[in-house]
Amino acid sequence: MLRSRCCRSLAAVLRRQADVAFFSTSAASSSHQPNAPLDLDPSFHSIMKDVDMALLRQKSRHPTAANPTARVHRELEVYPQDETAEDDGYEAEPQSSHWDVFDPKDGRKSPAAAFGSQNIGAVVLPLELQKSIDHIIADSDKHMIHNDATRLFAKEVQGADEPEWNASYNVRYKSGKKARLHAERDGTAFASVALPSHYSVVYAVLDNVQQRLGPGWTVDRVIDWGSGTGTGLWASSHLFQGNDVASRDRTTAELAQSTVKDYVGIDTRDGLVSIGKRLVQDMDLGGMKISWQKAFREDNVIERAEGRNALALSAFLLSTIPTPLARKALVKQMWESGADVMVLIDHNTTAGFECVAEAREYLLKLGRKELEDPELEEASIRGSHVVAPCPHDGACPLYRPGTTKLVCSFSQRLQRPAFVRKTKHSGVGHEDSGYTYVVIRRGSRPLPVSTKVGRLGYAGKREAAKAAIEEQPIKELLVEHEHTDDIAANASNTLPAKAEEPVSNDLELAEEDMQAALRLEAYNWPRLVFSPLKKSGHVILDGCTAEGKIMRMTIPKSQGKQPFYDARKSNWGDLFPHEPKNRPQERFQPAGKNALVKGGDIGKRKKSAPQAASYGRISAELKERTQKEKERRRARLLAEEVD
Repeated sequence: MLRSRCCRSLAAVLRRQADVAFFSTSAASSSHQPNAPLDLDPSFHSIMKDVDMALLRQKSRHPTAANPTARVHRELEVYPQDETAEDDGYEAEPQSSHWDVFDPKDGRKSPAAAFGSQNIGAVVLPLELQKSIDHIIADSDKHMIHNDATRLFAKEVQGADEPEWNASYNVRYKSGKKARLHAERDGTAFASVALPSHYSVVYAVLDNVQQRLGPGWTVDRVIDWGSGTGTGLWASSHLFQGNDVASRDRTTAELAQSTVKDYVGIDTRDGLVSIGKRLVQDMDLGGMKISWQKAFREDNVIERAEGRNALALSAFLLSTIPTPLARKALVKQMWESGADVMVLIDHNTTAGFECVAEAREYLLKLGRKELEDPELEEASIRGSHVVAPCPHDGACPLYRPGTTKLVCSFSQRLQRPAFVRKTKHSGVGHEDSGYTYVVIRRGSRPLPVSTKVGRLGYAGKREAAKAAIEEQPIKELLVEHEHTDDIAANASNTLPAKAEEPVSNDLELAEEDMQAALRLEAYNWPRLVFSPLKKSGHVILDGCTAEGKIMRMTIPKSQGKQPFYDARKSNWGDLFPHEPKNRPQERFQPAGKNALVKGGDIGKRKKSAPQAASYGRISAELKERTQKEKERRRARLLAEEVD
């Protein structure tokens, strides 16, 4: 009995040693034969291969290792699908996401908000114009150009390192002899300082008009009142390029490629006109006809039917005309020229705004007279309306002759060329030009439309898709390893791989149709006449609405991601397409010098609540209090020592 127990114990010990030797990989006595393949699920095959490769590459990890694969970092390798693996009834989840249907490159802004934005960024002067101005500056005295530019356009500001520059040219000389003496020098200084600034403004305004009127509006004839050195010529020619070069970089625009074939410049300032002629003297005009005149003549008038592609332009001239009668005569000439579109631009001063607002009222009045004239009932084009910036044809809510306090103005940035920085002796690479403008077109104003297209961008589509996914009912997913046939049959019970497209009230239109619809809708969108006030949970917008009033609109975050995002990204001067969630508040301008009316804080922000004391101020007060205490102690000790 004892012997049998010992034998059984010895046999158990031997079996245990044999098992240890079988599983050991480092023992010398272990078998070199590969292990028998394990019966694993096919889904683990690729994982096992990755582990094997990782173990092989982990043996040596040194820059001088003999194995080349050991010198570099490990990378994931793609293994082919095991075709011999038996089908287990499961299907791999598709790689596409629910959000792949929305391309963020399309823009997080809604198409309507993108259309309403008139921001074109910093305007860069085309190389053709830069070279022409450089040639004129090279033939002149640089020191004298700087002195003349400082005399004409600079204003010393107390406490500032650099003078304040403006592009307003309204110099008056005591005698004609002195005026002729400074004419050439003033023209050169104007071209080196004011011409780039005026160019950026005229280009931005015409670009906005082209966007509003559509690609079908082209210009082949320009009549420019107050042409000066040819600012309107360069800006209109570089904007209205041929179809084959319209999509190129605007810095490479050329006069020879422009659709403008006839330009008439009207100006009595001989110094500026002479520089304007020199700028285009050696240029390839490509068949463009350029003429300079001192007054508007009858042979410059064109028929209404032929004026569809004609542009009447007056930039930065109205505020330099001293009398209202002379300004009215100039505006009447623009109306009688036959041009379909009339653009008036001036500086963002009170005088400039009042001149533009006065011209706006006069042109609209002439249009109303045409509608009331029985002799013109059969005419194809009658009346007039405002294209920009106003969304209405009524009286301007900011215009109060003689007592105007607030100005409807905008700003455009220019990337300063090298000659501007050298003339101003400034290292700043950009400058902002303020302006006010109005664009009048012949014909009646388009009727309001009820459609609302282009209100969803990337942000809104993501929100709608997320809401659609959350509304879907959660279905039970059955997993039974033993009955693969039942799993395949019940595959319809699983969640869908891709969410359904969000349903919205927005109309799905082609790009051209959407742009055409937005152009009609934009006639009634409010124009932001002041900078938006952006808070964490809401955005406050002051805009001129279609009712002819300045309304304060509040766009809260609860209105939706897309309206709130568009409001956050809106800028001063944009058209805002979304209606506010709450009723907007009407703002008023003070009626007189001492008369105050309700809501007289238009364009102003309410005084904020008193802020808590900052740590810096508290620390300074404590230091001052400690210093005074030390001085009192020192004085007391000195007094005790004397006693």
